[in-house]
Amino acid sequence: MVVPAYNQGRYLAACLDSLWFQDHPDLEIIVVEDGSTDDTPQVLADYHRALEQDAASYASRYTTETDTLERAHHPRYPAAGRSLRVIEHGGNRGLAAALNTGMAAATGQAVSYVPADDWCMPSMFAELARALETTPADFAYADMLIVDDAFRVTRRFDLPDYSFQRSFADWYLCGNCKLYRRELHERFGFYDEALLAHDHDLFQRFALGGATFVHVPKALMAVRDHAARQVDIHAPSNWSRLIGESKRLVLEAREHMAGAK
Repeated sequence: MVVPAYNQGRYLAACLDSLWFQDHPDLEIIVVEDGSTDDTPQVLADYHRALEQDAASYASRYTTETDTLERAHHPRYPAAGRSLRVIEHGGNRGLAAALNTGMAAATGQAVSYVPADDWCMPSMFAELARALETTPADFAYADMLIVDDAFRVTRRFDLPDYSFQRSFADWYLCGNCKLYRRELHERFGFYDEALLAHDHDLFQRFALGGATFVHVPKALMAVRDHAARQVDIHAPSNWSRLIGESKRLVLEAREHMAGAK
């Protein structure tokens, strides 16, 4: 799991918690610190300390003879099957570059990236990995909840079952909550660092190259809507550029479909 981190210190620890406490038994978490100017470095330092030191407890047994309620103590963060690595860029190189750094360092059979301000349901990667294991698919994706800064759900976003028409030629409808085989990068390359719609571009390249997709019809991720903040990708100039790039990619998908008839 690659987590690109740039000036999202407010949300990063919760995002990492949502990964650490996944149902899947074996996760490699790679944070790419992309030259943040907020408190992201301190958040990461605090998180490393918490992984090593924090403890938790729960009421586990009432003893009548002494009228005491015993508590069981355990580490806050279970260590088995988890690793956290931080890679620092030293300066801001952009989201696609951060993703490429993380994906190049990843060693798992399947990979994904999770924006630092989003939150994954505990079963997300177990469900998506199961879809890859039990179908011929190379790429699994699921539905989402859209939430605001207070984590209130503003809507549920159900995606269509996969077809090239619905997922790429109508509009880009498959890429937020996802898990895909790492070997796709070996076949089709990495994220185009010249684009803002780099995920749209890459996943469409996957599809055009013959990769197979499967939809898991469950809401497995909470995606934070920052439209009201108009920062970073949601700044008006960037948002207009992103939509323009996606429009071009949709037209390319339609041209491919027309040529295939």
